[in-house]
Amino acid sequence: MKIGVYVCHCGVNIAATVDVERVAQFASSLPDVAVARHYEFLCSEPGQELIKKDVKELKLDRVVVAACSPSMHERTFRGAIREAGLNPYLLQIANIREQCSWVHDDVEEATEKAMSLVAAAVAKARLLEPLKPKEADVIPAALVIGGGIAGIQAALDIADAGFKVYLVEKEPSIGGHMAQLDKTFPTLDCSACILTPKMVDVAHHPNIELLTYSEVIGVEGFVGNFKVKVRKKPRYVDVDKCTGCNLCAEACRLRGRIPSEFDAGMGKRSAIYIPFPQAVPLKATVDPEHCLFIRYGKCGKFPPCKEACPADAIDFEQEEEIVEFEVGTIIVATGYDVFDPKLKPELGYGEYENVITSLEFERLSGSSGPTGGEISINGKKPKSVVFIHCVGSRDKSVGHEYCSRICCMYTAKQAHLLKEKIPDAKVTVFYIDMRAFGKGFEEFYDRVREEGILYRRGTVSEIYRRGEKLVVRAEDTLLGEAVEVEADLVVLAVGLVPRADAGKIADLLKLSRSPDGFFLEAHPKLRPVDTAIDGVFLAGCCQGPKDIPDSVAQAKAAASSAMALMSRGKVTIEPFVAEVMDIRCTGCGLCAEVCPFGAIEMVEKRPFQVKAEVNPVLCKGCGLCVAACRGKAISLHGFSDQQLLAQVEGALAGG
Repeated sequence: MKIGVYVCHCGVNIAATVDVERVAQFASSLPDVAVARHYEFLCSEPGQELIKKDVKELKLDRVVVAACSPSMHERTFRGAIREAGLNPYLLQIANIREQCSWVHDDVEEATEKAMSLVAAAVAKARLLEPLKPKEADVIPAALVIGGGIAGIQAALDIADAGFKVYLVEKEPSIGGHMAQLDKTFPTLDCSACILTPKMVDVAHHPNIELLTYSEVIGVEGFVGNFKVKVRKKPRYVDVDKCTGCNLCAEACRLRGRIPSEFDAGMGKRSAIYIPFPQAVPLKATVDPEHCLFIRYGKCGKFPPCKEACPADAIDFEQEEEIVEFEVGTIIVATGYDVFDPKLKPELGYGEYENVITSLEFERLSGSSGPTGGEISINGKKPKSVVFIHCVGSRDKSVGHEYCSRICCMYTAKQAHLLKEKIPDAKVTVFYIDMRAFGKGFEEFYDRVREEGILYRRGTVSEIYRRGEKLVVRAEDTLLGEAVEVEADLVVLAVGLVPRADAGKIADLLKLSRSPDGFFLEAHPKLRPVDTAIDGVFLAGCCQGPKDIPDSVAQAKAAASSAMALMSRGKVTIEPFVAEVMDIRCTGCGLCAEVCPFGAIEMVEKRPFQVKAEVNPVLCKGCGLCVAACRGKAISLHGFSDQQLLAQVEGALAGG
């Protein structure tokens, strides 16, 4: 056997802490090592050519690369040795960057550890066996979960490429939070003017099947072959007959008595309603939690909504419907919730009616809002307004240490809108740090300050009432003193938080979540829209806080990734999967219980003999089944007991 060992300098990332020449010299002394070299950048084309040349000329059987994490360049080096005629799975990576040079300061210690890691990699490499990946057909259809701007853009891109798209939205209309906004920063474009045409395009696109007021309740299968189950909740309205005239809502006995979700509770709606004038589909929906007829079986002598409907579209006999279909890829674009400021009781939200959230302010300032765009509380226009940054963001006390990214700029936009509508208002903004990172953001921030809006760097500690005024008590960190500012209106710039139902989606799709609760991408730099589940991609704020342009960009990236997979027609499945040895399997089923991907099922192979069987397409090679099996009946390709023990022995003997 001939093994080639290649140690990368990675510029100074490794070489500054690890003596790479010494590591290469040490590697050359290990059993079965035919050649050991060090090179400045092994991932570069000359570096790869160096490896390919040795594989061909020296007839190498195995290759060990000591460089950065396998998640960075394992595929790169696999491709290199494949081109040289070697099975790509006869490669072993020794991570001497993240696991060595980046975590040590002492050169001697780091070098010795690198030598141990290389020795462990060489020991395992001796036992590597050629593996062959599998292929599976891909169904040319996609599921997009969530109908906000990210979901809309992803669906349109995929549909325009000729693929079938199922767009599932749990609310009665698509549009998401963007539909609630008045203007968008920094250009002050009308949000509805940008969004509404795209919503209409979705409704009319021949390749998009729109499932609103629906919820994904089941996902089975694997990349290229997902089986999806969707629950369509009853609207109690025949959408084919409904014309969207809204006469039913006007006739409802509860008209103007139920807080409107679209207006963030600032306006009221009926028990039967159309969420907003530009809703898609423009169809009425009955709210079963409030409808008197559904709750009590009667609403006067005759339901007035049914009597008022000229199209006879009201149908209280409707029942929920389960829809099933198959897709090849899935895009998750479930969006976000806004932080509940009641978790910060010192700010008075819920206690004082003139302390509102930024989303509530959006509905007040919007022309389609409950006040027709007039900013007023109880009919009074505020003359002094305070905006408070970072409510629920960068705050360890509520468990949200991250920055929500958009709050600085949407506050600047809202301050500008308020000043535009009430020119003589005194506007103060309390901020911690200004983060105007995007294109045109800094210029917009400067423009807002020039309009007479006062920015004060400080942390607000308390809001309380003094007479008819609110008093905002804060510490001005630039002046180094406590200040109090009186206000008629306080607007809390609430941050973005994961949706309350994110856990449900995570369980359905077997997705991981980062410590902040948002869905976790496969790699923050190289695979920002991929997940650990092949064929499932992320778009928009479900992955983390971002503004509209970034959400759209990520949606287009997710759509592109999904289309690339579907257009190939086949998908390659990595061969690092579990395998059951029937002769040892006792059929206890423990492996099937612990498998997080549902890749193992118990099969009756002979009468009264049940054995575990692994679906290699579903298996992700996590190894839980191997650890759980009491009879040592399961092995994992590429990570056998012998290989892992050899690694341990090599590490202990090396260095």
